[in-house]
Amino acid sequence: MSKTLKFCKDFVLIFLAALLLSLAIKTFLIDNRVIPTSSMVPTVPVGGRILVNRLIYDFTEPKFQDIVVFEPTESTKEAVQRNDDMLKRVIGLPGDVVQVTGGQLYVNNQAIEEPYLDQTMEYEFGPVTVPEDSVLLLGDNRNASFDAHMWSNPFVPLENVKGKAFFIYWPVERFGILK
Repeated sequence: MSKTLKFCKDFVLIFLAALLLSLAIKTFLIDNRVIPTSSMVPTVPVGGRILVNRLIYDFTEPKFQDIVVFEPTESTKEAVQRNDDMLKRVIGLPGDVVQVTGGQLYVNNQAIEEPYLDQTMEYEFGPVTVPEDSVLLLGDNRNASFDAHMWSNPFVPLENVKGKAFFIYWPVERFGILK
């Protein structure tokens, strides 16, 4: 076998292995997303690019204040007339009682400090009790976010949660771990 033919064979094998590895990582482990809306401002700006851990919720449940990517529910799809995955923050877990009143978030009658918000909420919501196998999700740009406080059914089934957003890599000045 000539050196050129061997080189071509090796190149094709390496290329195929890299392609299969990248597809496996994107499908099962880590996904990247571009955020097209302002619903998570100031945490994630419009056009921000994030990494999502797709595997984490196969082993554990979402935690309070996790930022998650999820498949919209039927009531959400009808309202926005799109099927794109969405990005929001977990505010209520199964059994939690969630309420927004006087610009303050309460979970189980406890006022919650939310340092990631840059404005006071200008709406009233709840109280609602999060059902089993569901979460309640709100955007960080609360007054301009199409989220649970506006949905006809404010709860997202856990099976719709696809992963946890954990890292922002664009814009460069925001590069780092999402909090």
